Amino acid sequence: MLDVLFGVAMCVVITAASSGSAAPPAAAEAEPTTADEAAAKKQAEEAAINEEYAALVVTLSPEQQAWEKALQENLGSFYLPIHKRERVAGRSSAWDFVKDDPALPRVLLIGDSVSRAYTQPVRMALAGKANVHRAPANCGPSASGVKNLDAWLVSAPGGDRWDVIHFNFGIHDRNTPVADYAVRLEKIVERLKKTGANLVWASTTPIPDVPAQKQTAASIMERNAAAAAVMDKHDVAIDDLFAFITPHLAEAQLPNDVHFKPEGYDLLGHQVAESILAVIKRP
Repeated sequence: MLDVLFGVAMCVVITAASSGSAAPPAAAEAEPTTADEAAAKKQAEEAAINEEYAALVVTLSPEQQAWEKALQENLGSFYLPIHKRERVAGRSSAWDFVKDDPALPRVLLIGDSVSRAYTQPVRMALAGKANVHRAPANCGPSASGVKNLDAWLVSAPGGDRWDVIHFNFGIHDRNTPVADYAVRLEKIVERLKKTGANLVWASTTPIPDVPAQKQTAASIMERNAAAAAVMDKHDVAIDDLFAFITPHLAEAQLPNDVHFKPEGYDLLGHQVAESILAVIKRP
């Protein structure tokens, strides 16, 4: 009986000691439980990023501040928040400020999200060979090019003095009537020629058939043919990215998507760099 009482007493002592020594569990961050709470949390996070970004911008040089202003005016509601997050986090992106080496030629890339994604590989491939800038926007359809080209050309320090301009419009024009598309490309080429730069047209990369999105692979082939006729008329070099990447689509392009895997953008970037070097060396 005494053994039983002793055992019970020991259990009480051990339990009490354990309860007294154990640290209380750390309070987990409360997750939003309603749509309103989630929206409020997102708004607070965005406000914090905006505050950090604004504080960062005032520390930059006048040239860098001018570039950030161009991005603020052109990136839009989708890409500008992404840029701000990347800038605050210190991550490099296609829209990095480029400080020119005056001994090297100046290159401007114009294009949509595919062009944006191969910008960094182009810069790496042309390191020490060219100053590679890009337009301060996801340039979208040809109608956007006609409307915004003047602003894009002078957005980077140095004005519109360009040695090479590599440009594309196409994926966002897949439902634009071909005749309208060709007319807009004519206007774009005529404006670009006024810069005196060597021009390189990039054919639009393939897209998959997705009927629900009114998206057909044939639409790109039709517009590439129309674009080629415009470029031939104006003696503009063609970087045939469509033909280049087609043999690699299975491993390079995302399934049922117009975009590519990182290795796909590396391939495209090196091809773009080669096309730029070709016209830089052209007499």
